[in-house]
Parts: sequence; C-alpha cells; structure tokens
Amino acid sequence: MDIDNDHRVLSIQSHVVSGYCGNKSAVFPLQTLGFDVDFINSVQFSTHTGYPRWTGQVLNEQDIFELIDGLRHNNLLCKYTHLLSGYARSASFLKQCIRLLRNKIRSSKCFCDPVLGDDGRMYVPHELLSVYKEKIIPLADIICPNQFEAELLSGIKITGMKTALEAIDYLHSLGIKTVVISSTETGFDGTNEQLMTIGSSQLPGANNQGRQLCKLVIPRIPARFTGTGDLFAALFLAWFTKTKFDLKITMENVTATLNSIIRRTYEYANNKPNGLELPFNRELRIIQSRDDILEPKIQNSAELI
Repeated sequence: MDIDNDHRVLSIQSHVVSGYCGNKSAVFPLQTLGFDVDFINSVQFSTHTGYPRWTGQVLNEQDIFELIDGLRHNNLLCKYTHLLSGYARSASFLKQCIRLLRNKIRSSKCFCDPVLGDDGRMYVPHELLSVYKEKIIPLADIICPNQFEAELLSGIKITGMKTALEAIDYLHSLGIKTVVISSTETGFDGTNEQLMTIGSSQLPGANNQGRQLCKLVIPRIPARFTGTGDLFAALFLAWFTKTKFDLKITMENVTATLNSIIRRTYEYANNKPNGLELPFNRELRIIQSRDDILEPKIQNSAELI
C-alpha cells in the first residue's frame, strides 16, 4: 500500500531531550512510513514528567504565533495534508492552535490526540479540559482519546461496551468523523489481563460503506510506559491514510506495531539493573523497532461490532 500522494504532517506536540514521548514518539514512525513531518514543540523538557526531576520551557501564544507566521509568510501552511496535535500545557497555546485550525490549513485532515490524563487523573491544567471540549474537539476530523480522556470529553463514565459506544456516539455528535478509544482500562472481561481498542468511523473505508465499528483485544503487559498514546496517534494517522480509511486493517496494524514495541521495551528493561523501576529502562525502543513499524506482524484481529 504505497502512498500515492505527497503527504506532509504538521505535528504540534511535546518534546523531550532524552527519551520518547510527544514528537519524539511520533516523528520517526511517521517518517519511516513515508510521511514528511514538520513539527512544533509545545513544550521542551529535559525528560518526560515521570522522572524524579525534569526541567524545561512551555511555549505560549506568542511563541507559536511567531513560528506559524514564519510558515505563513513563506506560503508553507498550505502544503500540509495532515495536522496532528498532542500534549500542551498552555491554554493560550491551545487557543492559538484553534486559530490555525480555523483559518490556515482547514483543508487538511485534523487529527487530535486530546492529551489530558490517564488512570483517573489529569496531568495537564484543568482549564484545558473546557478548551478541548468547546474549541479543539469540534474542529477535529479524527480523535484518539484513552478511556479516561473519552470520559472527560463526553461526560459519560465508561464501564463496558455499552457506555463506551455511548461516549463514542456523543463525540460523533460533535462532528468528529472518526473516534478511537485507544485503550480501555480493562478488556471488559472482569479481569485486568486485557486491553481493548474501540474504533468508530463514519468515513467509508476502502472496502466498506457507511459506518465502520470495530474492537480489538490484546493481552496487557504488566508495566507502565510513557509515550504509547503519542505513538498510537502517529501510527493511526499513517495507516488510516495508507489504507484509505479502512478502520479494521488500521487498528490491526497499529496495535501490532505498538504491542511489538512495548514487548521489546519490557524485555529490555527486565534485563537491565533495577529493571522496570528506572524510567530510563522503560523508554520505548522505537528506533530498534523499525522493521515492526514498516511491516507489522498481525497477531490479534479486529472484530466488527
């Protein structure tokens, strides 16, 4: 499935000097899969915030305006076919992104990873939730929240498939064509041994007509890794484009790659001193997984709902 067109992504996410999350998780996989990527770093931190100490800077509204204005003056904003937005800590930064979405590259596919939190807690300022709900989300074509983020954005507590689909339908009602809950807290099987991805798209895929609705269950790996949501979003953007919006095949390729990278990271960490206790040992082994990005080994099939 070669890319027929010249696809160029503008990715607006976090940056870390050491480690893998935000743009460090997204850019290499997208480039490996054949996409040109330009990126704006919403924050620049020494490491992700899971380390004992981290330092860095947060871009504000003026910072992003200057960068976008430089692109505009050189007639470059019209070159982007995709906009990918992720982690941000500044409300003014997000509001400037809204202006970009509305006025500059509206013909592009807008893919929003609404990075708000996980495991029942927010790790961005609470004021950002209303900005996402009222301003950012309604402008997106595709969003991929985790379960907690889907609950925050929809106002619906997800306890099983029924409520998950209710949350997805609510987000569709805002005008979002494709909604993917990247991971549920459990596989809804009464245990904590599985994760589930649930996707719904109102875009007709390559071999489908009308709405596509799929779920995919994978075994849970007993560890926590940072940057997996950013990686999921980048892989989904790439494969959804390459498959011409075939949701089932996209979910299978994305989860296969993600699972391979997490397993490689888990095995690497367990063979290092202090194992999984050290954040450095749990940094995603993305570069070492190039072959898995290019040719995912499908082990879990998506089911039509």
